[in-house]
Amino acid sequence: MEEKQVKYQLGALSSVEPVTFGEPGRRTFKLDLQSGSAVCALWLEKEQLFQLGVYLRDYVGGLSADEKERISEPREPTWQGGEESIDFRAGQMFLSHDKESNSFYLQAHERETEEERSEGEAESVSFWMTMRQAASLAEESLRICAAGRPTCFLCGQPINPDGHVCPRANGHTVLEAG
Repeated sequence: MEEKQVKYQLGALSSVEPVTFGEPGRRTFKLDLQSGSAVCALWLEKEQLFQLGVYLRDYVGGLSADEKERISEPREPTWQGGEESIDFRAGQMFLSHDKESNSFYLQAHERETEEERSEGEAESVSFWMTMRQAASLAEESLRICAAGRPTCFLCGQPINPDGHVCPRANGHTVLEAG
């Protein structure tokens, strides 16, 4: 796989917060990022936010107490450029842990169509998170994702507020949320 260039290298984040709004079944998800005078709204699918939370939770959970408490020293300083406001929907994301700096590095690249690729440079961002930021992001991301619609115990699909016709019950049973 070819390595993609990153348009905005935010460096070490001052804050990272997962956000959702809307009714269950119609919610929208994003990460609000801030680094220096740069802010970024990174729009995600629920599954992307969930997988990010799971990965971070499992990785941080697998570290020793000493590793978790060791000071994080991201490899890049906080954004030094002028005011910047970045806003895009993430497609491809890459996440890694740098043991030496005890920090997490994430790259997100805009989801783009063939037509958009030919028009010019897609949006992309990279940033560093401390161990504490990553642990907090994991916890909050998973909490947000779990607050959605309940899932059907037969087929695993979400149950809408007005009910769910389960394909495993051949449509003979209508399950209700709650």
